[in-house]
Amino acid sequence: MVKKRVPDWLNSSLWSSPQSPPKFDAVKPAAPPIIEPPSPIPPPEPPSTYSFRAKKVEIRDPLSSNYHGSNSSVCHSDEEIESSSANSTASAGGGSARAVASATPAAEIMSRKAQLVQELSRKFINMGELRRLASQGIPDGAGIRATVWKLLLGYLPSDRSLWPSELAKKRSQYKQFREELLMNPSEITRRLEKSSLENNEVDGIKGFLSRSEITHGEHPLSLGKSSIWNQFFQESGIMEQIDRDVKRTHPDIHFFSGDSAFAKSNQEDLRSILIVFAKLNPGIRYVQGMNEIIAPLFYVLKNDPNEENAASAEADTFFCFVELLSGFRDNFVQQLDNSVVGIHATITRLSRLLKEHDEELWRHLEMTTKVNPQFYAFRWITLLLTQDFEFPDILLIWDTLLSDHDGPQETLLRICCAMLIIVRKRLLAGDFTSNLKLLQHYPSTNISHLLYVADKLRIHLPA
Repeated sequence: MVKKRVPDWLNSSLWSSPQSPPKFDAVKPAAPPIIEPPSPIPPPEPPSTYSFRAKKVEIRDPLSSNYHGSNSSVCHSDEEIESSSANSTASAGGGSARAVASATPAAEIMSRKAQLVQELSRKFINMGELRRLASQGIPDGAGIRATVWKLLLGYLPSDRSLWPSELAKKRSQYKQFREELLMNPSEITRRLEKSSLENNEVDGIKGFLSRSEITHGEHPLSLGKSSIWNQFFQESGIMEQIDRDVKRTHPDIHFFSGDSAFAKSNQEDLRSILIVFAKLNPGIRYVQGMNEIIAPLFYVLKNDPNEENAASAEADTFFCFVELLSGFRDNFVQQLDNSVVGIHATITRLSRLLKEHDEELWRHLEMTTKVNPQFYAFRWITLLLTQDFEFPDILLIWDTLLSDHDGPQETLLRICCAMLIIVRKRLLAGDFTSNLKLLQHYPSTNISHLLYVADKLRIHLPA
């Protein structure tokens, strides 16, 4: 049997995983240009940093000139150093294979930021151009990423003049959801009683409620399916799970965790979003890990420098979460796990993608060392890689994930396949135990290189 030839670019040391990540710089990124928000109120300056507690580093703009992903590629020989030097400039531009060799990363980022600002200022947004720019990485500042993500997810229309009315309508709708779905049954009963009291008179005395008008479904001990109390008790387990998961969301980031009023307010917003989603989607309800998916969305939208947008981050995040999950819905429906659209079929597609592009690695993993892709890929796919990279890197990955015209599912599979390819040398040298440990605790890597390899996988190899 003739093995497929592995392309030379796959064997480059540029894709080998490094041994130890460098420390984050503490340099503050330059002040970004301001784009005109849909609201006439001028936006205040965004907060410059949010700090990690455990690692004593800062979340800054992942695309600033002082940040280069979790780490840079580490070379281990003179040949590798020469190879890395020759390719570093071409691969530094946020995963784009078309980076201009003579441009410095800082100049390239500023140019892309200016192009995004210009595109977002148009009356009608060119979505094709916006996707192209966003796929290379969205520079932070002035709410650029927040606005672009809303557009890429379809929450905002491409016609800029419609933004105020669309936002007002969606935010009002979410407010109604909260009022109806987050209310305690005792409050619902109290309101029903109040309404009845105002409309009933017994023996000419207004204010007495007839016993016959207290429905069975309004009684706390009712077991009827339509009983609001019975539904409340059934949903209490889901709410408790959401509470536990929200408190565990990124415990090393002050934005999500800690005793500050700010962190607790953010946790409450996440909790409300997930409960509303669970009640509106009984076919899915809440699946453990959804808190990890919602976290990047809420973080980005909450840090919008426009005060009105930041204040409405809960409502905006809810609808963006719904749009995002629509592309991955079947992965969360347990009844579909073994169907052609379920999570097992998706993992099988990843296995086939690896076999198509690197049959040697595929054979070693699945045939020689018997590493079932479900052991590592299940979490990668269902949590959209949110548990496998540093938070700034997650934002960069999602820039590409959301902007790809093929859709987030296909892009996610290519990125997962690229994750295997860039550590192929270590995998080919490993056994079952070492390979499983490596993939379940994925090493730090240069995100620009990862996204570059994923983009290369669009090209189908000859048979």
